[in-house]
Amino acid sequence: MSAAEVRIGLLGLGTVGTGVISIISRHQKELRHQVGCPVTVKKVLVRDIEKKRAVELDDSVVTDQIEEILFDQNIDVIIEVMGGVESTKEHLLTALRNGKHVVTANKDLMALYGAELQQVASEHGCDLYYEASVAGGIPILRSLSDGLSADRITKMMGIVNGTTNYILTKMTQNGSSYEDVLKQAQELGFAESDPTADVEGLDAARKMAILSTLGFSMNVSLDDVTVKGISSVTKADLDYCDQLGYTMKLIGLAKRDEGRVEISVEPTLLPKAHPLSSVHNEYNAVYVYGEAVGETMFYGPGAGSLPTATAVVSDLVTVMKNMRLGVCGRSVQEPLNEKVLKQPNEIDSKYFLRLRVVDKAGTFQAVTSLFAEYEVSFEKLLQLPIEGNEVAEVIVITHHTNKENYQNLYKKLSELEVIESIESCYRVEGGR
Repeated sequence: MSAAEVRIGLLGLGTVGTGVISIISRHQKELRHQVGCPVTVKKVLVRDIEKKRAVELDDSVVTDQIEEILFDQNIDVIIEVMGGVESTKEHLLTALRNGKHVVTANKDLMALYGAELQQVASEHGCDLYYEASVAGGIPILRSLSDGLSADRITKMMGIVNGTTNYILTKMTQNGSSYEDVLKQAQELGFAESDPTADVEGLDAARKMAILSTLGFSMNVSLDDVTVKGISSVTKADLDYCDQLGYTMKLIGLAKRDEGRVEISVEPTLLPKAHPLSSVHNEYNAVYVYGEAVGETMFYGPGAGSLPTATAVVSDLVTVMKNMRLGVCGRSVQEPLNEKVLKQPNEIDSKYFLRLRVVDKAGTFQAVTSLFAEYEVSFEKLLQLPIEGNEVAEVIVITHHTNKENYQNLYKKLSELEVIESIESCYRVEGGR
């Protein structure tokens, strides 16, 4: 590190990269106050050098050759906001092996290869920070690693994908269809042209893997997360949720009981009084439960140029402070706890079921007998005839039951002669 300045190599100049340049440029006074020296962006990697950009950069700063950054001995810190996984991993490994500290906003990369990158960073005395990879401008990872480090985290639950929250908000508030709201979200830039990673829950699952690894101090992989997206959610589902006193959100849940964990992402019914029910549009929020602190909630914009860039530059400030103190590369710790996943009979929840049944005598008795057989009881129940058909809809919210009983019940319901179809099923969280 130069005694006069900290020099940055920026990989990517899209939405977040532009925000990083803007914050570093506008906040030099605050950055100098924090770390005692100015910050200089020495090189910026772009795909097209000739492209017109939202920020002004000297021609000598812009390059389309990543080697000019990775092997430049005068660059202290690499900031990666270009995305990608396999090739990006190799680039960051090269940077770390060349003694460069790394700040990344890449959730896909960290969910898949975070442990490997952390190990290489530690071996070469480098820092690796990734606050922006989970919830944009919300400092959730820093809170887990620093502010709540003395506590034992038992549960993390939240909305960690802005696209799906926007879609569900508009479907609920406006009565619009999933397809119409998705199209609107794409036009507004809240959803990608290929929204699969968001709407099928994959983006949120990657974030929950990262949160669980840090919050529970164990090696959690993406394969450990049970995932269900929102593409099958209908207006009728949301209307029934509302009628029964619930709101639907795509909820990431990581829960630990006596060392055994469950991690999931799925559409979930929440009581309207629950604070997460009032988190609307593209905003994110995460509840963290600790044995000592109790409940804490983190809320804010989950994406966007400046919110995400703020998290990136905050990580940069941490790296620079570590450089000044000579403690870089010492923050990496081996996981404390062995990963033990809960079995289905250890996972407890309520469930929402919407059934189409034959509207005739004996149907209800057949259905209730099957519920009783698997020791699943009703908390709330609606039965509504469908006009013009000899079919009725039965909407059930169960009492708490274990997942194994519920799965066995679901299988038998799908085989029951008086049930025409199981229209939908969702998890229900009854309290905070």
